[in-house]
Parts: sequence; structure tokens; C-alpha cells
Amino acid sequence: MTISRILASTVLLGALSVFAPLTYAKTCELTIAGNDAMQYDKQSLEVAADCTEVKLTLTHTGKLPAAAMGHNWVLTETAVFQAVATAGTSAGLANDYVPKDDKRVIAHTKIIGGGESTSVTFSTSALKKGGDYTFFCSFPGHWSVMKGKLTFG
Repeated sequence: MTISRILASTVLLGALSVFAPLTYAKTCELTIAGNDAMQYDKQSLEVAADCTEVKLTLTHTGKLPAAAMGHNWVLTETAVFQAVATAGTSAGLANDYVPKDDKRVIAHTKIIGGGESTSVTFSTSALKKGGDYTFFCSFPGHWSVMKGKLTFG
């Protein structure tokens, strides 16, 4: 190998190491379950600061169908969660009881019934370290009891 090739390889490796952090991505996986008693199995979820995206999987451990006891998982800032939940009621089952194109919604899953599961993957770029976030089920009447805190960082 010639000196010029060694030098070119060294420069290329150096350049790649400078840009490596820009392409680094870490998907962190979370799971939560809801049941026929309108309860999540977790009251809080934590996302580590080095996560660039989150894959959340929701499982419905009950037996009732989505139209009767459907569950989803919606994430908003705590300050707006009640308003989003209320607006979701009029959005209807076809829209998963989530206001269509509502910028206050950071992420949400579809509505599922007993025995089903669903996932959503979202970027953590919308989250701030130490921010105040609430997750909830927006099925009518559920959000007042099926809710919890998500922390980032």
C-alpha cells in the first residue's frame, strides 16, 4: 500500500468519525398493557436520554371488543392532555378517539380490543429532558383513570 493510499484512508476514517454521532440512532422499546377493568399495568414509563426514538407496544389483556372496551395510548404534554382527551371523544372510533392532525399529540396508537396489540414508533425530538408528559387512553370515559407519567432523560 502506498503512502498516499494510507493517508487517504486515514483522512476518510477521520472524516467518518466526525459525522458518526450525526447518524447514531437508538430505538428504546417500552411495553404497557390495558385490561377490561380500565387499567394500565404501569403508572409511569421512563425513556433514557440517549434514546433517539421510542417504540411503544400496547397490549389489551382483556376479552372485550374495541367498540365496547377499546384502549389506545396517547402522549401529550400534561398541560394539554385533558383538552386533547376531551376533543378526542368527538373524533370518534374511526379516528381512534384522537383529534385528527392535532399538533398537541406527540404520539398515539390505534384503538385495540381484547387480545390485540399495536405499536407506535416516535422520535424523542419532541420531548424535552425534565418535561411534564402524560400518557392516557382516549377511549370515551377512560382518560380520567387510565393515565400515567412519561419521563424523558
